Amino acid sequence: MDLAPVIPVLVIRDAAYARPIAEARVGGGLRALEVTLRTPVAIEVIREMAKVDGAVVGAGTVVNERDLETSVKAGAQFVVSPGLTEPLGKAAIASEIPFLPGIATAADIMRGLDMGLSRFKFFPATAAGGIPALKALAAPFHHCRFCPTGGITQATAAEWLALDQVACVGGSWLVRPGRPDAEVITANARSAARLRVLEPATRLQSRA
Repeated sequence: MDLAPVIPVLVIRDAAYARPIAEARVGGGLRALEVTLRTPVAIEVIREMAKVDGAVVGAGTVVNERDLETSVKAGAQFVVSPGLTEPLGKAAIASEIPFLPGIATAADIMRGLDMGLSRFKFFPATAAGGIPALKALAAPFHHCRFCPTGGITQATAAEWLALDQVACVGGSWLVRPGRPDAEVITANARSAARLRVLEPATRLQSRA
C-alpha cells in the first residue's frame, strides 16, 4: 500500500501480454501489480510478471485457501480478496504474506480486527456508497487504513486519496483490453504515480 498511490487491478486474458504490461507499469512508476484470478491464465500471468525486475506482483480475487496456496506458489508477493472469511483470513495470516481483505461494513472491519488485521480493501467502493460511506465507516476505526477499489477512475482517484485513512486506491482503468500498447501503459502509469495522498494542510483546505 505504500509503494504507490494506485495499485493497478489487472484482468489479463493472454499470458503473452504479462511481461510487456508489467515492464511498462514498472517503467511508469507503479511497482505493485494486482493480477486478478478471473481468467484461466491468471496464475501463469503472475509467474511471468514475477520475473520482471522491480515488480511486486500480487494475486487479486483470492476467495479461498486453495487460491491463496496456488498464488503463493506462483510467486505472488501479496494477496487481495473481495471479502473476508475466517478460513481465508487465518490461512493468509499463517502464510505471513501481506493480505488485503475486502470490507464493506463495520462488521467486516471488526472481524478483521479480531484477526489482528488493520489494512483493508473497501470494495466495491462506488457501489458500496462511495466517499461518504467510507468516511462514515472509517471514523470509528481511526487506526485502520484503506484501499478503495471498484468504480474508481483517473478523474476521481485524487478525491479518494484526499481522505485521511486512504493509503492508496485500486484502479482497473490503467490497462485497456486487448494487445498492450507499452507507450500508453507507461504514460498512464506515470500519471497515476504522480497522484499523492494530500498533506494534512491541503486536506483541511479541501474541506473548507
